[in-house]
Amino acid sequence: LGSRRCPPRRAADARAATRLKAIAGRPPNHHIGRMEKLHLTDAEWRARLSPEQYHVLRQAGTERAFAGALNANKADGKYYCAGCGTELFSSDEKYDSGSGWPSFTAPVDADVVDEHEDMSYGMRRVEVRCATCDGHLGHVFPDGPGVNGLRYCMNSAALDFKPADGD
Repeated sequence: LGSRRCPPRRAADARAATRLKAIAGRPPNHHIGRMEKLHLTDAEWRARLSPEQYHVLRQAGTERAFAGALNANKADGKYYCAGCGTELFSSDEKYDSGSGWPSFTAPVDADVVDEHEDMSYGMRRVEVRCATCDGHLGHVFPDGPGVNGLRYCMNSAALDFKPADGD
C-alpha cells in the first residue's frame, strides 16, 4: 500500500459528486430491460423474509449501526440480495468505513443496483435498491476510498453472504 498513490482528495470528491449528480438525475429504474424483475405480493414477501429483512428491503428501513451480522465480516466471498438472490457485491470491494454498516466501493456490476435520489428525513442522499426485486439495500455516499470515490453503505439484513470455496 505504501507505493500506491491515491488521487488528491479534492479530485476524488469532485468525481464522486459528479457521479452522484448523474445518478440523482436519472429516472428510477433506468436499467429496465437489462434485468428481469421479480414481482411478489406483500404476503409472498412476508413469507419469504424475516421481519427485519422485510422492514429493510420492503419498507426502506435501516438497521442500527454496528448491529448487522455482516458489518465486521472479513471472509472472502460474494454478497447477494436477501430478497431475490441477485449477486450484488464482492468481498474484494468491501472495506471498514467505520460507519457501522457493510461498505463497498462498487457493486459487481452497475446493472445489479438501481440508484436514485432520496430526500427523506430532510437529507439529500442517493438510495441503492436491488435492480431485480426493488429491495432497499442502503445508500451511496461520495466519501469512499476507491477510484470512484463512492461508499456503498448497505444494511446487513438486505444481504446474504456466501463464502468463497475453501472458507
